[in-house]
Amino acid sequence: MKVTVQDTEIINNIEPHQLREYLQSHGWHEDRAFLNNATIWHKQAERGELEILLPNTKNIGDYQPRIREAIAILAAAENLSQMEIFSKFIHDYPNCKIQGFVTQLATPNGDKLSGKITVVCRILDNLIKVKIELIERDYILAIKAYQERLPVTCTGDLAKRK
Repeated sequence: MKVTVQDTEIINNIEPHQLREYLQSHGWHEDRAFLNNATIWHKQAERGELEILLPNTKNIGDYQPRIREAIAILAAAENLSQMEIFSKFIHDYPNCKIQGFVTQLATPNGDKLSGKITVVCRILDNLIKVKIELIERDYILAIKAYQERLPVTCTGDLAKRK
């Protein structure tokens, strides 16, 4: 089964410079400009020459279809899933909903009922650890979920930190 990403927020979070750097570091070469809106990139592969039309900016009408197409071509060229390719570019995911299990509770803050927790969940087909700062009732619920091994659901802006 092939999974494709259709979420417009995820696609809009991919910057053209990220794809450009990725193409350069993976053996693609910039061939020429296409009008003033994009550049054409090529790579020689076993099954022939591959081509990607990379937008220069997000402000063009067909930005999302072009990014989807580029991801599909990269996935096929590298024998990876589209999800694996997307995960290389996503650093911020606004209004993300995750579901997982609390695997760690940090020492609570002494001055108020709050603390950090770690939730293991699946994001873009990868199992990752997400650190979350919670306060009051939410922190108490996280402690209960940790103790009883119950799944938790969280919604918010997800940001990748190095």
